[in-house]
Amino acid sequence: MQTIAYTNEILSELTRTLKQVDEQETEQLTEAVWNAGKVFVAGGGRSGFMAKAFVMRLMHIGLNPYVVGETVTPNLEPGDLFIIGSGSGETKSLVMMTEKAKDIGATIAAVTTNPGSSIGQLADIHVNVPAQAKGENTSGKSVQPMGSLFEQALLLIYDAVVMRLMEKKETSSGTMYGRHANLE
Repeated sequence: MQTIAYTNEILSELTRTLKQVDEQETEQLTEAVWNAGKVFVAGGGRSGFMAKAFVMRLMHIGLNPYVVGETVTPNLEPGDLFIIGSGSGETKSLVMMTEKAKDIGATIAAVTTNPGSSIGQLADIHVNVPAQAKGENTSGKSVQPMGSLFEQALLLIYDAVVMRLMEKKETSSGTMYGRHANLE
């Protein structure tokens, strides 16, 4: 198969996967972000990169988002939202963070392929993404390696949440650009 043919297969997989994501789950996540005092987002590896992209757009909207583990991230408090993007829902460091966030009294949202996982069981909000995660024995088989399908779907879900929040806040891309980094 040639490169563009792979691109078409990836797009087909993403379309098939995202059509299976429950609209009510994504709306619940959107409402939780909208109503949160602060939003904390975490993920390991490439899922963590998707989290950083999401936090950047939330900041552009004018919300109070943070990437867990960054030096400028404040403390988590009751009433805050902790979003974990994890295909397996079993990454040990993320499970420990989720347990601590739960003990603090934050609302927990899991975006995962495995809602029955350790993280999924701790979560108040679930967005189930039927996509292949790291292993081959997970939901949503993919021609792509490892967790690529999950990670791509995660970014698109996060971007769709951003668009819903833009709508709720009645903001535009132009307004958001005013918050874009200017020391580049």
